[in-house]
Amino acid sequence: MVVTARRSGTVVRTTPNIGYIGTYVPRECGIATFTADVVKSVHAYPFVGEPFVAAMVKPDEDLNRYRYPVRFFVREDSYGDHIRVATYFNEAPVAVVNLQHEFGIFGGRDGEFICTTADLLRKPLITTLHTIMPEPHPNFREITRHLVARSTRVVVMNPIAFEILARDYGINTRKVVLIHHGAPDVPFGGKEEAKRELGLSGRFVISTFGLISRGKGLEYAIQALPPVVEKYPQVLYLILGETHPNVRRHEGESYREELQALVKELGLERHVQFVNRYLTKTELIRYLQATDIYLTPYLNPKQIVSGTLAYAMACGKAIVSTPYLYAKALCSEGRGILVNFRDSQSISDALLLLLDNPQLRMEIERRAYAYGRQMTWQAVGKKYAELFAAIAQEFRRPWAFITSPIVRRPTTTPQITETVTSS
Repeated sequence: MVVTARRSGTVVRTTPNIGYIGTYVPRECGIATFTADVVKSVHAYPFVGEPFVAAMVKPDEDLNRYRYPVRFFVREDSYGDHIRVATYFNEAPVAVVNLQHEFGIFGGRDGEFICTTADLLRKPLITTLHTIMPEPHPNFREITRHLVARSTRVVVMNPIAFEILARDYGINTRKVVLIHHGAPDVPFGGKEEAKRELGLSGRFVISTFGLISRGKGLEYAIQALPPVVEKYPQVLYLILGETHPNVRRHEGESYREELQALVKELGLERHVQFVNRYLTKTELIRYLQATDIYLTPYLNPKQIVSGTLAYAMACGKAIVSTPYLYAKALCSEGRGILVNFRDSQSISDALLLLLDNPQLRMEIERRAYAYGRQMTWQAVGKKYAELFAAIAQEFRRPWAFITSPIVRRPTTTPQITETVTSS
């Protein structure tokens, strides 16, 4: 929506600038990539103005590696920074602020410092919830309820989120909207060309990508392979991605080393390949294009969103997954095959079903690709841009900036420190 204003008898076309709070590239973090993709896709549309990004950073992070549109830094352990970012946006020429919320990226107990930011913000807040847990811990529930109460709109990425928010959080969902997790827009097919480019010609490629941690359940995928490769020796399982930085900080590469030992124990060295690095988006898309079956053997049944699964769906992959919440939503209506948690035999059976039935595999790929058209960043960016512009227009009225004086106090005693801003 383009707003018009008159100045000295001349009609001036104005577009709303948008603020963002979240981690941001080049940080190796799923939320950082997501926020950057939202910014890029939203600001491709002419009816929104400039992006103003406040990046959440680690205390010891090198800030010089950040570039435009990052204009402010919030150290995750600094309560003062969480206060000052609200002041920054209150004074900045932005019409709306979009908060990309994940519990692990903000300061305080369970990331509760962000509630103070929301309390002090005098611009309309649109919060994207990346984690909505059924039957949540009380503090998670309170933080989520607080952010929803402070938000003009709340974005969720899974239809089941409406039911969970109403049932387990006691939230009226009238301000909640569904916008799918975005994914690259790639042409259907091109599998053999991608395999040639990656040196995978003649292999049947199964892949899993993303930052590696124990919750991914990769050991069950590896244990599922012996009966599969016995019948189909051309099968290659690619585990794409480095160990999650937080995992590496606490336990090093122990999980990956355990997986590599399991591969050796089962004699699968020719059938499992680790690509141990953080892949660029271009590399990731190329590996997905070369993939015959995409596998997510994740262990958390409450996982409500998965960026990796969204990418695979949008690329038109035949998906085999455990039935966590997001997989149940995406793989319904014949768009994938669900297997039991922690069950290698169930994974083996599903892989063999798809290997034995190329026609079934093709049908699943086509259904996945068709469904994924609404998940491309072009489509998702348009929905966000339209939402931001509509709220910006609505809140041009002065009364809309009045907020409740109730402020949620953190459960820990924070220490206010000096902040660092970027120009």
